[in-house]
Amino acid sequence: MSPTVRRASSADLDLLAPLFDRYRHFYTQRFDEAVSRAFIGERLQRGDSVLLLAALDGSDGAGFTQLYPTFSSVRAARVWVLNDLFVEPQARRRGVAQALLDAAADFARTDGAARLELETNHDNLTAQALYDAAGWQRYDGTQRYHLPLSAT
Repeated sequence: MSPTVRRASSADLDLLAPLFDRYRHFYTQRFDEAVSRAFIGERLQRGDSVLLLAALDGSDGAGFTQLYPTFSSVRAARVWVLNDLFVEPQARRRGVAQALLDAAADFARTDGAARLELETNHDNLTAQALYDAAGWQRYDGTQRYHLPLSAT
């Protein structure tokens, strides 16, 4: 069965919180479902991100992606940042990640965005191969910076 993707709502919090917690753990954060639940719940309540939820074999929870809005001043247009993408281990290599990427692109196009952006760790070769194969282009001419504002 092919994966399906839909936009998540507040009713999906019980499903999203543990997925988000496992995603955070992948990026070296300790398991803390209360923190994950509070964060995702706030995003859903405020509507300040878009969460897309994948289903596989008839059940939700195969994976998710989260998009945050920003803008390009130069283009005078909205840009969506694909900040989070996670697929449950048992659902990997079954088209879930590609379905989530396609749904994110469809959403951004429908929204009239100029582009989607994402970043991944230098050592996440699996994700890089996925993004390359899906037609994402690397920013070869830019250097990204960040300024930490807290110890965490």
